[in-house]
Amino acid sequence: MAVKKVVSPVFRVSFPSVFESSSYQGGDPKYGLTAVFEPESFSDADQKRWDAMMALADEAAMERFKKVLDKLPPNFKRPVRDGEEKADLEGFGKGKVFCNITSRMRPGIVAADGVTPIEDSEDFYPGCYARATVNAYAYENVGKGIAFGLQNLKKVKDGDRLDSRTDAADDFGDLGEEEDAGGLA
Repeated sequence: MAVKKVVSPVFRVSFPSVFESSSYQGGDPKYGLTAVFEPESFSDADQKRWDAMMALADEAAMERFKKVLDKLPPNFKRPVRDGEEKADLEGFGKGKVFCNITSRMRPGIVAADGVTPIEDSEDFYPGCYARATVNAYAYENVGKGIAFGLQNLKKVKDGDRLDSRTDAADDFGDLGEEEDAGGLA
């Protein structure tokens, strides 16, 4: 049976681990990222994509727990959380929602043209904008809930970095060689 998947609205990439897998608190290594959405800025097309994502999550909840997301008990984990939960982090906050999207398999990543592969983490970084193809699934292990699985990624455009990393040329560009040599005398 084929996995049902949808294309997400555009989101801001945070905490990407898409070129190498990583483990959280000793769990199985996974690829993934945190997708930060700003629903108020969705185009009509992206609102339809968002609705399709939520419908997929409801479908996964119905299959496993016989209830839609809104009717699950409060102790069940939801795939989408309020950005104000992490308001202290760059890129999160009021008017934003986020979800962790993960996979055990490395996702394919393409440039804005939808075809050219991206293989360098310098080109897909915290702060760029992207879309993902996702599926939804229910789980019952340490807790119970619904999550989104990561299939593939498309970088849509560049954005300001969220990880405070700066370009070396910006840091040292206005220091001349003579000035550096003077410090060694």
